Amino acid sequence: MGPLQGIKIIEMGGLGPAPFAGMMLADMGADVILVERPNSLYQFKIPDGTRRGKRSIILDLKKEEDKNTLLELIEKADVLFEGFRPGVMERLGLSPEICMERNPKLIFGRMTGWGQEGPLSHVAGHDINYISLSGVLHAIGRPHEKPVVPINLVGDYGGGAMFLVTGILATLIETQKSGKGQVIDVAMTDGSAVLMSVFHTLHSLGRWTTQRGTNFIDSGSHYYDAYKTQDNKYISIGSLEPQFYQLLIEKLELDIEVFQDQNNPEKWKELKSILTQKFKTKTQKEWCDLLEGTDVCFAPVLSYEEAPHHPHNKARNTYIEVDGILQPAPAPRFSRTKSEVKHGSHTAGEDKENILKDWGINHKENQT
Repeated sequence: MGPLQGIKIIEMGGLGPAPFAGMMLADMGADVILVERPNSLYQFKIPDGTRRGKRSIILDLKKEEDKNTLLELIEKADVLFEGFRPGVMERLGLSPEICMERNPKLIFGRMTGWGQEGPLSHVAGHDINYISLSGVLHAIGRPHEKPVVPINLVGDYGGGAMFLVTGILATLIETQKSGKGQVIDVAMTDGSAVLMSVFHTLHSLGRWTTQRGTNFIDSGSHYYDAYKTQDNKYISIGSLEPQFYQLLIEKLELDIEVFQDQNNPEKWKELKSILTQKFKTKTQKEWCDLLEGTDVCFAPVLSYEEAPHHPHNKARNTYIEVDGILQPAPAPRFSRTKSEVKHGSHTAGEDKENILKDWGINHKENQT
């Protein structure tokens, strides 16, 4: 029932953020066809959440007949996207020009780390490298320590997959008006740079420094950080606004005279030391009992195994079980065209016959 119901999308099988983008589109109702190599790792059932809702077809693109099958699918598609290095699709004889000659309305999404052009465009890299170049990695961590790697959420998924999904959705709207397709060039360096926009603004206003861990929302302040509890777990506070900060002082029974100068960086180290000792006096659960549900801006720091069992996440059904594993449910939520997981992970090539039939490609040689 999702808002993309009826949209036909071809995902060129790959790793990491491209499958995640395909998962998002499938969750929102698109018919996502995953084109896989003959030597795919998914010849057997693997409960991979990023494959949910997709149908799979194996095509050996070195064979002319399989390439022609893909081109016939492309004629019927609204979108094709890939996450290969620049030039791979061209070497396969599937350049945007060739594909769009077969289907002028095709949206051709391309996602790479460095982008389709530029001096680094053809070299290898990973999330950590892309966010290094965009200024993100330098900004994350404690003062006078090396940067902290934020797993691969910022480059691969935030700066890559989510910008690819946004680009596809925007282009679907534009294509309805123009009747023409176009190429989307998604670079994780570009996307992660855009995610830093607010910090460029704060820096220009004199409210942010390039020294990580010294600013008001990067763990520099005492009122925006994570603290260890008595049972060696952690809680987080984000008492940024004055009224929330005052409530924190009240709830923790702090000395209001000592804590009144909230935004004086010269006092942050001293006040953080007091809070560090304070939060060690109770367990995580005891702090939850006292602070959770108040406007202190508080939450326990949960592991990804603990998160599905928190009452708030359970009430919202934030996690669902697919293929026997607990995983995040589709997001965002729509009031009328609700997203859903149509099915779990399919094995490579499982859906070839049905795909060709449903997409109107019925000649005999393609059903073997």
